[in-house]
Amino acid sequence: MWSNGSDLASWVDNWADHQPDALAIEFEGVTTNYKQLSRRIASIASWLHLHKVEMGDRVAWLGPNHPLAIELLLACSRLGVIFLPLNSRLLSSEHRWILQDAEPKLLITHEDFHEHGKEAAEEIPVLLLDEVSQSEPIEVAPRVGGPDDPVLLAYTSGTTGTPKGALLCQSALAANAVNGAHAHDLTSNDRFLTFLPLFHVGGLNIQTLPALMGGASVLLHNSFDPGQWLEDVERWQPTWSLFVPATLTAVSNHPAFMQADLSSLKGLMAGSSTIPEAATRPFFERGISVGQVYGATETAPTAVVLRIDQAAQRPGSCGKAATLCDVRIVNDEGIDVAAGESGELWVRGPNILTSYWRNPDATSESLTDGWFHTGDIGHMDLDGWIYIDDRKKDVVISGGENIYPAELENILAESDLLLEATVVGVSDSRWGEIPVVVAVAAEGVDQNSQAVLQLFDGQIARFKHPKRVIWVDHLPRNVMGKVLKHEVRVLIASNETTT
Repeated sequence: MWSNGSDLASWVDNWADHQPDALAIEFEGVTTNYKQLSRRIASIASWLHLHKVEMGDRVAWLGPNHPLAIELLLACSRLGVIFLPLNSRLLSSEHRWILQDAEPKLLITHEDFHEHGKEAAEEIPVLLLDEVSQSEPIEVAPRVGGPDDPVLLAYTSGTTGTPKGALLCQSALAANAVNGAHAHDLTSNDRFLTFLPLFHVGGLNIQTLPALMGGASVLLHNSFDPGQWLEDVERWQPTWSLFVPATLTAVSNHPAFMQADLSSLKGLMAGSSTIPEAATRPFFERGISVGQVYGATETAPTAVVLRIDQAAQRPGSCGKAATLCDVRIVNDEGIDVAAGESGELWVRGPNILTSYWRNPDATSESLTDGWFHTGDIGHMDLDGWIYIDDRKKDVVISGGENIYPAELENILAESDLLLEATVVGVSDSRWGEIPVVVAVAAEGVDQNSQAVLQLFDGQIARFKHPKRVIWVDHLPRNVMGKVLKHEVRVLIASNETTT
């Protein structure tokens, strides 16, 4: 894809040569041009080198959106080091598990997360953002990173309830940038407004990193605020921005939405889950097309694309295979199904993960001859348009966050309140989906929904908590004792006993 010996940061260096004064990143009123960004990346690489960070080591980051997250990733690429962004919404106990698994050399935190980081890190040195961002512009670090070196370790919860680290190499992120460039017809004149969290591959890789690798400009928000987004669309005049369904709804419901000047936008992209037509309709009515990107952490994530020039004519579709990807729809035996028939989506391309971190069993289960098993059920029509029907894995996607029922079910299994319980996702107008407990009370125990919901306090991050409890007489199971979740959903539809 590019010359041997080059790293991801070399793309920024090239733009620094061609357009040194062009805006790269704006954040909280501070602007950084491409020449400055290139020097910042070199300085941070040198700082890491002086702190004995070597090829193959991991460097973790914990904080809200900040340019340092991008600079750290690209500095790591120069050194052949692996960048580990942590979900800032997790509890310290959840971070501790990830840090123990990944064993980073350093944890760098925003000041608001410093005490949290120290609690989670235990033996790992924890440094403040300012200690890195104020590093002197020196260049003593060897430039040894290359296309085949792993550069991003992104943890995503597995169906067993424990996180898995998807390992992506530099060439995978470069291939993803090519996919992203085609999805957006990206040029160096484009301007991207980023507010989704950079600890997700969506916020980091669908638009932000491809923009910087393509010489475009990025306005970075530290978090999502619908009013601020509308103000900055008028002020900063972006051409693109990326959403999940919940944030689309929040913007269209804002009092300023109908009067806001959105004329600079070529379009919007949405991802992370199936996109309900109700979430995109207000934008189409204002003349703003909303395309889609389908993928997973393991696909970097751009694997299927619905471009804005196709979106209005293909309601319900998530698009076609991205430029460098192939997509198959297969049955349980891995054999392609006919057009129109449902099966599991498999994706192949240079953007696919190398492996799961220290988890060869999960790697072998998820990859077959280079094809990644997405776990999503869908179908493809005769013209190659792809539609997502359901999720083979039972992940609940709420407000753009993945919530895995197994993690919640492990907590429920420890309670004496319940004879049996499961967790499924149900539709929600605000969040897209919410997790719901479906339970059978233990013998002689009252049906106490509040007590069940309190079981999760202090155990997992608040956004993962189930929102309600539905009581039933029994859970449907197959002959092997496995809960039949599709039948559970039928029970929910017919049982309104909630408290």
